[in-house]
Amino acid sequence: MSALTEHLDHPEITMLVGPRQSGKTTILKQLDAQLRAGGRNTLWLNLDVEDDFRHLASQGALLQKIRLELGGSNGVVFIDEIQRKENAGLFLKGLYDQGLPWKFVVSGSGSIELKEKISESLVGRKRVFELATVSFGEFADFRTGYRYADRLREFFRAEPARTEQLFREYLMYGGYPRVVLAETHQEKLAVINEIFRSYLEKDIVYLLRVEKSDSFSNLVRVLASQTGKMVNYSELSSTLGLALSTVKTYLWYMEKTFIVHKVSPWFTNIRKEITKAPVYYFCDIGLRNFAAGNFGGISDSDAGFVFQNAIHALLTERFPLADTTIHFWRTKDKAEVDFVIRRGAAMTPLEVKYSDMKKLEVQRSYHGFLERYHPESGYIINKSLSAEATVGETQVRCQPYWELKFEEAFLISDAASSINPPQR
Repeated sequence: MSALTEHLDHPEITMLVGPRQSGKTTILKQLDAQLRAGGRNTLWLNLDVEDDFRHLASQGALLQKIRLELGGSNGVVFIDEIQRKENAGLFLKGLYDQGLPWKFVVSGSGSIELKEKISESLVGRKRVFELATVSFGEFADFRTGYRYADRLREFFRAEPARTEQLFREYLMYGGYPRVVLAETHQEKLAVINEIFRSYLEKDIVYLLRVEKSDSFSNLVRVLASQTGKMVNYSELSSTLGLALSTVKTYLWYMEKTFIVHKVSPWFTNIRKEITKAPVYYFCDIGLRNFAAGNFGGISDSDAGFVFQNAIHALLTERFPLADTTIHFWRTKDKAEVDFVIRRGAAMTPLEVKYSDMKKLEVQRSYHGFLERYHPESGYIINKSLSAEATVGETQVRCQPYWELKFEEAFLISDAASSINPPQR
């Protein structure tokens, strides 16, 4: 919210994007109310509202409406669900290039238009803010009545049983605001079902220009069952009876509408390391569980992958900028490391264990990565153990999952060691 408020003083168009029903409209409504309370004039338009849609039929129609409501003052114009506007990038570019006295703030539930076509038209004319669903830290704050808002780390350390209870609830239901607010399992189930159906019927049918979304829905469900596992496009094509090109297009749309993140493999030796098959994680664990048929419950066989998905969400929250990328490492000999965080020539391997580890143990695959690349530091993320050990040239830290939110050393510095070539 503070970053959005600060950007109001910049001439660029402010763009808020994120999953459907992640709270974008609520945030902008709060910003609108804040501006009005401060004496600034605002205009609110929503492209999901038919009467508002006609005001955005053309630039002239919009300017006529703005002048009627705001006059020539330096007001703020909010446009919600901008992805519903055809050629939205050119539309906004034309407005911006006129040097108008009004600030434009727009939002959308899909990034197809906002990050692709709009980006092509609005280079240097916009700043994009991404809103995710509720994080575990935010969830813990809410469920504890914000009593420990500035002391969550102390709370997690002092109340391990309560922390585990909260985390398990989060792993089962995820972070969509309406799901978090629903009080019973049945209410939560009804909400996540409505969100999923709304996504398919409003976003996907609109974007793909198809009347039936069954094949897309089936792909979401199959992908949910393969969370954390390498995806073979040809197998998906065969399983779903879809053309390979269609599978790849649908996956691209899933990324651009904030349903999944694609994680690509990390490698330097292309002869020994897998270089093609990616891994997909869901942006919200609750939606993943619903699509997999496990909403509100975690089976023993599924728990490790759900936990892995949660750690990926923590990492994307921790490293939102493009200068840091998240990968995984797997070799043709089946050695693997769950995540490799890379910034420039520096990297940090991170292994995930959904267990209460009693002592720091470095598994063979992880040890192999350390011997091959000699990173300065590495992490083993588990449920409860904190410990450190030096393995070869690497300082390995074993930490509970919640420490990722606070671990200062995890910020890879420019002084971190560069990638060393593999030992032959």
